[in-house]
Amino acid sequence: MISSFRRYLETWYVRAFFMLMVASFVLWGVGDMLQTVGTTTWTAKVAGTTIETTVLEAEYHRALSAATRDLPAGQEASAALRRQVGEQTLQQMITQAAMKKQLADLRVVVPDPVVADTVRSQPAFKGADGSFDRFRFQSMLRNNSMTEAGFLDTVRSDLARRQLIDAVTASTKIPDSEAAPIYASQYEKRSADLAAFPFAATAEPPVPDDATARRWFDNHPDLYATPELRRIKAIVLSTRTLAPEIGVTDQEILTAYGAHQADYTTIAKRSARVISAQDEAAAVALSGQWRAGADWATMEAAAKAAGAAAIAQDDAAEKQFPDPDLAKAVFTAPADIVSQPVKGRLGWFVIQVTKAIQGGVTPFEQVKDKLRDRVMTEKALELVYDRANKIDGALANGATLDTLPPGLGVTAFAVTVDRRGQTPAETAADIPGEEEIRTALLAAAFATQKGEPPHLVEAQTPSSGGSGYFALVVEDIVPSGLKPFDAVLASVNEDWRQDQRRHAAEQAASAMLKAVKDGTAFSDAARDAGVSPRLSPQVTRSVPDPGMPLEVHRVLFSLKKSEPTMVETTEGFLVATPVEIIAADPKADPTGYDQLRAAVARSVGNDITAIFSEALRLRANPRINQTSFDQIVQP
Repeated sequence: MISSFRRYLETWYVRAFFMLMVASFVLWGVGDMLQTVGTTTWTAKVAGTTIETTVLEAEYHRALSAATRDLPAGQEASAALRRQVGEQTLQQMITQAAMKKQLADLRVVVPDPVVADTVRSQPAFKGADGSFDRFRFQSMLRNNSMTEAGFLDTVRSDLARRQLIDAVTASTKIPDSEAAPIYASQYEKRSADLAAFPFAATAEPPVPDDATARRWFDNHPDLYATPELRRIKAIVLSTRTLAPEIGVTDQEILTAYGAHQADYTTIAKRSARVISAQDEAAAVALSGQWRAGADWATMEAAAKAAGAAAIAQDDAAEKQFPDPDLAKAVFTAPADIVSQPVKGRLGWFVIQVTKAIQGGVTPFEQVKDKLRDRVMTEKALELVYDRANKIDGALANGATLDTLPPGLGVTAFAVTVDRRGQTPAETAADIPGEEEIRTALLAAAFATQKGEPPHLVEAQTPSSGGSGYFALVVEDIVPSGLKPFDAVLASVNEDWRQDQRRHAAEQAASAMLKAVKDGTAFSDAARDAGVSPRLSPQVTRSVPDPGMPLEVHRVLFSLKKSEPTMVETTEGFLVATPVEIIAADPKADPTGYDQLRAAVARSVGNDITAIFSEALRLRANPRINQTSFDQIVQP
């Protein structure tokens, strides 16, 4: 047999067969190699920097998660939203790369100590005692899927960028020719004569006859329609549904009390007014004047005249006072009493404590029940994800809500509800779980088709610090319909009468408006209409007043002096006309004028920053791999 096989190998057609196989393997291998070599791993190249696809994808998903956080549960981002978020993310990264190149060219460097001090000073990373809390810092990194090195690099880049932007915008000045017209428009004051025509003050209309009531009913079907109802069957899985099977021992509660001690510890704080003087004689004189009854404004002026400093410190811990002797005096002084001069390491002080918050630790027994709920929720959160995976797998394999395996900790229910969560009896439907789950479940119920198989939906539950889940089927849909006329006759009669009151008030207000437009004095027109006019308080464009109805305030600054108008409010109609227009004078309000000028300067600075960033981006001439980008943002 072997000899025969060898003879066959020496024939030309067997050799040709093996040559063909060898060539096929070679071509397949070369094709795979070429495919690998031809695959691009970048999405953009800008200013000598390559934006890798994996890096952009990570930033994109982080931005998409933030953009879809408020969408209804179960609703995915549309293709348009995904592309919009992707383009914004890519452009931001291109701008950052161009900015980084500019910073490198200018040799702008941020030292490590500056980065560290910036991070430690962030309020989000401080504990109850006001110091840097590394646990909070690490928690923030975990929640945002960031590494410590990556976060510090981001802070460093931001500080460097801020140095460059501050230099670019440092010369931003707003001339009076630009600031003065804005100030004049913003702070111009106006008052108006007002005449009210309330619905309730009109003559009481009679009850309509049957024909009139029927006509009203037919013309306003939306007022008397029954809401769409849906009969749903659902299950809910949450920390609350799992609570009955979770046990919590006293030792676990005590351990949690120790672990979360900071949450139950109140730091002693004081609010105080402090006058700091360099010599005892000045401190004695200022103390005597203050103790004699001078108010704080007077003491601020007196301290300035004497070369001293007047400082108000609000809700400060003991370590926040710069002088240890001052801190000790503040935290031992009685409230609302001006002290005698106190000698400190930094000079002499006169103090008055205006508010005292006593420090201490809440006793364990007072928070034991809350801690039990907290421990139970934490244990339930560990369990809820495992149960959710089991339910999701069962539903994916064809299980129904009635055939799910037992012992999953879900609560099953069936209910008929409208979109508001009301039953046909106009009572709130009993839906288990947190309020966030109730809201998401109702939204999903009215977005699901009848007979559609159930699937597990996750709902964020900030109230419990985690997530809950639900699945539902729509068993029946009762469409919206019209209530029987006889059943709503009382409502029809009252609605018609209210419409008659509105019509009467509108006619009276319109008649007065016409009279004023024809030249009748406002007060005379109001007297003829049987109403009493009143003068509104003065208001500016940005600051309304309770005495000026918002409906009038919206149109007041578009009217000329004595030009009348008519508006409708929830209570009736108003006729109004501007009677006083007071021009704003920057010289009379230098502080307000300076604040407005600073606000305009910030706005202009932001515009300059945007233009500068765009110029850097264009100069960097970015190249975009459109195919790679499309693959990232596609659903």
